[in-house]
Amino acid sequence: MNPSDFPSIAPQIVLGAGIILAMLADVLFTSRSARAAQLVTLVTLVAAALMTVLTWGGGGNAFYDMVRGDGFSSFFNLVFILAAFLVALSSSDYLERLKLHKGEYYMLVLLATLGMTFMAAGHNLLVIFLGIETMSISLYVLAGFNTARPRSNEAALKYLLLGAFSTGFLLYGIAMIYGQTGSTSLTQFAAYLAGAANPMAGYMGIGLALLLIGLAFKMAAVPFHFWSPDAYEGAPTPVTAFMSAAPKAAAFAAALRVFYPSAASLGIHWQHVVWVLAALTMTLGNLSALRQTSIKRMLAYSSIAHAGYLLVGFLAGNALGASGMLFYLGGYAFMNIGAFTVAYLVNRRGQGQYAISDYAQLGYRRPVLAAIMTIFMLSLIGIPPLAGFFGKLYVFSGAVQAGYIWLVVIGVLNSALSVFYYLSVVVNMYMREAEGLEDVKPSPAVMLTVALCALIIILLGVFPNPLLDLARASVGSMM
Repeated sequence: MNPSDFPSIAPQIVLGAGIILAMLADVLFTSRSARAAQLVTLVTLVAAALMTVLTWGGGGNAFYDMVRGDGFSSFFNLVFILAAFLVALSSSDYLERLKLHKGEYYMLVLLATLGMTFMAAGHNLLVIFLGIETMSISLYVLAGFNTARPRSNEAALKYLLLGAFSTGFLLYGIAMIYGQTGSTSLTQFAAYLAGAANPMAGYMGIGLALLLIGLAFKMAAVPFHFWSPDAYEGAPTPVTAFMSAAPKAAAFAAALRVFYPSAASLGIHWQHVVWVLAALTMTLGNLSALRQTSIKRMLAYSSIAHAGYLLVGFLAGNALGASGMLFYLGGYAFMNIGAFTVAYLVNRRGQGQYAISDYAQLGYRRPVLAAIMTIFMLSLIGIPPLAGFFGKLYVFSGAVQAGYIWLVVIGVLNSALSVFYYLSVVVNMYMREAEGLEDVKPSPAVMLTVALCALIIILLGVFPNPLLDLARASVGSMM
């Protein structure tokens, strides 16, 4: 072990120390353990963000090429940390309302974030696998955090059981790749594919298929999406906000880390499989979202559709498609966290019945909150000049550049289809009348969270070039 290796995992070291401190705060401050753990978590995330910026792309290969501290990992580290910070900041209001405000909640958020950072930085299949499992086990517990609610227990159980199957696929895929190449190093993996006359020969074809299945489960791509709507609906809403944004970004980060350097070597069969996967994911996600009356389920199915759009950029296999994915994922995290945060504010019953009809007259009762929610919905559609528009533009442009014209046509048609269910929320806020609705009373922390999300989405739409340039540089650092 070399001391020069540690800058590559500097954010992870800070997060690990924060996890220990959050556990100690939960034990030592018995009367206000949750508040102490929340404060430790927020301070830890700020420190980890600063460490990410200070060590941006400067670590290089470390620990015998097991991890890589490049601009790519730094970019995703910042996305994960910002998402975790916003969720930790806004969670206390919801958790106190349901008497769930416990210190271990924040420790689990930090632990999941730590796992995600290793998914982005891992340069060995086993390190990526350990990152996935660290993230997943934390999310299984968070999904069932409201033990008094049967749907929360059901969500955690479904997520756990299906997650165990995906783990099996992932490990078998890694074993097959190891059997073919004699290594789990991504350097050896890329070298083998680049030099092979038939990259799918032997165990490699099966290994790649199983590896893709395991990652597709974490992306909630069709047909590996069945866990997503029930897990999102049953989990506490701040957890749902976190699950819909950061872990999806982590899954695509791992997929890009593994497959992007070898995109040109994977062959026509690989391209056909991902093409079909992207088309099915976009279409089924949007068609299912159209039928939903619960905003949590609607956003869950729309999250599946967005995974399909991201797969378009993944299939492109070029710099524009990959950098477009990074831009898209950066903006999407703030859209979804903001939308789910508003969702639990408007849930008037407090029993998990997140009806879209509850948004009736919100534009008159809480005009600022309604305007912020409108920004989230328009950005998710892809209306300019918001972050969602440029995310789709860059991803689709990368696919056009690679020659996938018909897949882009399917993506554009699906984006048009999404207008109907996203705008139904806006129509309810400004054009529907209802009686007996309780007023929404957001706390300052929650209003700060949604306002920050909306501001970032607007800024990324008005000034997209700085983030796109950073995404391009981050993708370039992978090579």
